[in-house]
Amino acid sequence: MKLSVGPLLYYWERAEVFEFYRALERAPVECVYLGEVVCAKRRALKQADWAAIAEDLAAAGKEVIFTTLALMEAESELAALARIVAGNVTIEANDMAAVQLAGGRPFIVGPHLNVYNGQTLRLFGALGARRWVAPLELDTAAIGELVGELPQGMECEVFAYGRMPLAFSARCFSARVRRTNKDDCGFVCAQDRDGLTVYTRDHKPLFALNGVQTQSAQVRNLIGCVDELEAIGVGMMRLSPHSNAAAPFTEVIEAFAQAVRGELAAQCPPSALPGGYCSGPVLEPGR
Repeated sequence: MKLSVGPLLYYWERAEVFEFYRALERAPVECVYLGEVVCAKRRALKQADWAAIAEDLAAAGKEVIFTTLALMEAESELAALARIVAGNVTIEANDMAAVQLAGGRPFIVGPHLNVYNGQTLRLFGALGARRWVAPLELDTAAIGELVGELPQGMECEVFAYGRMPLAFSARCFSARVRRTNKDDCGFVCAQDRDGLTVYTRDHKPLFALNGVQTQSAQVRNLIGCVDELEAIGVGMMRLSPHSNAAAPFTEVIEAFAQAVRGELAAQCPPSALPGGYCSGPVLEPGR
């Protein structure tokens, strides 16, 4: 079982992003995803900055994948996507436009393409896909069934840790809650470094608002499911970044690395986020 660090889903200051990825150079993960999934307006880092981070991570022995937007809304976003693809890098496609622009080169089927059957997996395999990130709503039985239908040379990756991405909207919820609009947002989402928790009327954490993205309030934690996932053929577990205020992220990575090595005492540090930990639809609960 390999470990990956998924793309940063939140809007952090430029210096903090560089510091985060420098720490990953020494972390026990095999793969790191870079770039923007959520909002095209988030440009604290330029393409040259991402390229420099990728070069350092590759020198440290990491596989580097450039992720792409999950919701394409404008010609300018398509142009930015085309520039990423033109860099001759491996991309994670979260929209069919990215698949088309990849032009048959190897790519990763991101979780937002929503692949639920073997026929679609074979179609993407013929187009160049070499890894499939399973949609978060699938349980182990469904994942195992689809792993059995993967084309030769394609592996399965599972979102194993982090606030779960649930939906995207053309509206920016972070802006709306602060009574401003999306076009003149002032990057208010930067005030919520791990998303803004939304509570039910009886004060239970339900969702997290992250710009145009809605996430779960709870943090998915599958550290107790390593053996189960490996048994059904999953090859990689994705850890989604959060700030060290939520829990020391390097400690989360080390805990999962211990679990992969079979150390029975492996356990993530407690989450300071209001929702705590959950397992999502996977059968065995996280710890």
